[in-house]
Amino acid sequence: MAPVEDDYGAGLQAGARAPGPYAASAIPSRGRVHAEPECLTRSPFQRDRDRILHATAFRRLTYKTQVFVFHEGDHYRTRLTHSLEVAQITRTVARQLRLDEDLAEAIALAHDLGHPPFGHAGERALDAAMAAFGGFDHNAQSLRVVTTLERKYAAFDGINLTWETLEGLAKHNGPIKEQSASAVAKVARSLEQWHSLDLATWASAEAQVAALADDIAYVSHDIDDGLRAGLITLDDLQEQPLAGPAARAAPEPVGADPEGRSVHELTRRMITVMVADLVAATRARLRALRPSSPDDIRRAPDATAAFSSAMAKDIALLKGFLFQRVYRHPRVNRIMADAERIVRDLFARYLADAAAMPEAWHAASAGLDERRRARLIADFVAGMTDRFALGEHRRLFDATPDLR
Repeated sequence: MAPVEDDYGAGLQAGARAPGPYAASAIPSRGRVHAEPECLTRSPFQRDRDRILHATAFRRLTYKTQVFVFHEGDHYRTRLTHSLEVAQITRTVARQLRLDEDLAEAIALAHDLGHPPFGHAGERALDAAMAAFGGFDHNAQSLRVVTTLERKYAAFDGINLTWETLEGLAKHNGPIKEQSASAVAKVARSLEQWHSLDLATWASAEAQVAALADDIAYVSHDIDDGLRAGLITLDDLQEQPLAGPAARAAPEPVGADPEGRSVHELTRRMITVMVADLVAATRARLRALRPSSPDDIRRAPDATAAFSSAMAKDIALLKGFLFQRVYRHPRVNRIMADAERIVRDLFARYLADAAAMPEAWHAASAGLDERRRARLIADFVAGMTDRFALGEHRRLFDATPDLR
């Protein structure tokens, strides 16, 4: 029987209801690469979430740059706090839309596991260093982390996530054309011997929501960090979409730290507006599509989770403002140029002299051709925290930028 309007969460305010027929958990999971007994106390997607939380790569996100290097201030976002904020927004939206909250949260928590040190500066440097060896992409690296690089279990490498979580990591930004030469496509195809990830179709609604929650989190919280850093002011935001109306709607702060209270009111109101728009626009698409299974979401001609066109335009404009005023601010540019140099130096040194790496990584590189050795070095460098990369550079080079 076709789902009725209420199946899409209309009128749902708080609390949870059973997932809709289009949620990933509406049908049994397609399983794991390595067969394991079912858990008596957790669903397959709860186990995935817990494995991600306990992963070494997840803990390392504590000291990986979001926009500002970790030692610039205790209150700036890191990759870890960003991932937790994305997971919170994802879970809120998933509950409203009657999706599987655990799968959505797992994908949100894992989406940045592959980020190298120093944020996008480190990614640019690694991609350039790997240009002759297949390039580098943090989304592809996240797949490598969970399928190969985490080594905890006696019987296999990786953390043996379900098909649905791997699909979400591979395709949360949209379908991948079969002929694509992207790094994500290459890693995803390496999993094909197990079970097709259907690269040309959309990911689950849970993965689509996680991707849009990422936009909500970083747009609002990068404004918060930019204000804290003094790169922008509240006055600069008055004419900006989303931020301006949110600032004008906020009440006059009372008590101590009025500016801090104003900033918090601004960001919380922005998040509320974006979440409400995402939920309303996605419910409308669900009603139009009328999916009766998660595969109906995957085979849909367009994304099912989406902002309204007006909200998507406002978010794009706000991203442009952040790009010019925060991400490309002279202070940030100077620090990130030095950060790129650190990553380039480390990669070049290890490629020229594998013995400069720790013994286990040096031993693993023995007998590899140059391409495979370069990929192993990229894995090593990408796994570094900011502070470990700085320490390695100081160990191997006479002068290391201060990144301040």
